[in-house]
Amino acid sequence: MQDNLQVNMDEFLPLRDVVFNTLRRAILTGELKPGERLMEIHLANRLGVSRTPIREAIRKLELEGLVTMIPRRGAEVAQITEKSLQDVLEVRRALDALSVELACDRISPEALNALGEACDAFAAATKTNDTKKMAEADVALHDIIVQAADNGRLSSLVNNLSEQMYRYRFEYLKDAGAHGQLIEEHRIIYESIRKQDKKTAAETAKLHIDNQEKSIMKQLRMEKNKSV
Repeated sequence: MQDNLQVNMDEFLPLRDVVFNTLRRAILTGELKPGERLMEIHLANRLGVSRTPIREAIRKLELEGLVTMIPRRGAEVAQITEKSLQDVLEVRRALDALSVELACDRISPEALNALGEACDAFAAATKTNDTKKMAEADVALHDIIVQAADNGRLSSLVNNLSEQMYRYRFEYLKDAGAHGQLIEEHRIIYESIRKQDKKTAAETAKLHIDNQEKSIMKQLRMEKNKSV
């Protein structure tokens, strides 16, 4: 476990929620590695809390698919497997294509302007070499598109995948060689929505996910070969 793992206290949240948010953020950003054991006593000591909020947080993380319970071993950070990656991205691919198609018809001038600014913000974030900052900028950009689609059901489905997507997005953004391609794909999606070009917007949104899958799959296979 990383030594810099610590609770960020929020006076407006119950302790159990603060602990949950702390552990979730550590998993999503890779501070807690896939396969790493989550031992209640150790975590409680590290975070300066009792075992009860740790236990509650682990239970919630299991429901989100970020933690796996292993017989006779206990809780572990869920592995990023090829199958789990494919399952999530197949669904997100379809949802993102639908989002941009709907946004072509429904986006407001204000939201379109915000999307353009979000594209610039992401490009600027890639120059910082701060993966967390890049991930947050990418999330903000895609959130604008989903909101512009103005479909509550679609928004709910995207939100249900948000934690897993953030984790995959974080892994993808570690590949500095992909940043230029991401910036270009964002630009094409923005221009397509501005021109109400649904075909190009949907095709680029799908390509956006396909490239993410290829990059992370390559990383997974490289890690697998190292461990053999």
